[in-house]
Amino acid sequence: MASNIHPTAVIDPKAELGENVDVGPYSLIAAEVRVHDGTKIQNNVTILGPTVIGRDNRIFAYASIGQDPQDKKFHGEPESFLEIGDGNTIREYVTINRGSEFGGGHTRIGNDNWIMAYCHVAHDCQVGNKTVFANGATLAGHVTIEDGVTLGGFTAVHQYCSIGELAMTGGLTMIAQDVPPFVIATGNRVRLYGINKIGMERYGLPKEDIDAIQKAYKTFYRSRLAKQEALERIENELAHSARAQQFAMFIRESKRGICR
Repeated sequence: MASNIHPTAVIDPKAELGENVDVGPYSLIAAEVRVHDGTKIQNNVTILGPTVIGRDNRIFAYASIGQDPQDKKFHGEPESFLEIGDGNTIREYVTINRGSEFGGGHTRIGNDNWIMAYCHVAHDCQVGNKTVFANGATLAGHVTIEDGVTLGGFTAVHQYCSIGELAMTGGLTMIAQDVPPFVIATGNRVRLYGINKIGMERYGLPKEDIDAIQKAYKTFYRSRLAKQEALERIENELAHSARAQQFAMFIRESKRGICR
């Protein structure tokens, strides 16, 4: 059982808590919630199910985890789940909603993410690993955030948008189309300002990958080639670079169109 459950915490008998789980004062853990070993839950946190939370997470005061989707089409359907991985930091007043049957039923958050105060992750979002959400960043429903993304404060992402790996946004950014991997994006509406070189270096990408991404970016955004021509040039001239091919593939597969 948990190592430290405050006497004022309310925990449903059907909830499952692993070893060394702390639950602070006045927190509520409902039925169909499973919390794995080592997770620390502060005071006044609400966690509803069906929700699975992995190991060694830190959930700060007044967070609301696993609430119903904020979707008018949702009427209590059973296919509504939230999965949170390991090692995440979820700060004060963060809200994370379960999925809906209209979006596959699952909201998922990976491992080692840093989600700062007042952020919101809506229903059916898919968040990867090692992301950073600065204060007030907001995801609408069905958003995909790939590994290593950094969202600046009060970034707002429109439903069904995707943000590619290691992209970075500035504060007060409004995103209504897909953001390719490895770029810096900012503004309302968003514009791109080159590649996220420092972020890639910190993430450990080798120089040859960064150089190839820089060339792919210039080919697509600055060569004045048509979209198809630019992608073909990247695929042909940078065939040796898996990261450049990743950049081109993201653009090819975009459903909402790409920020230009």
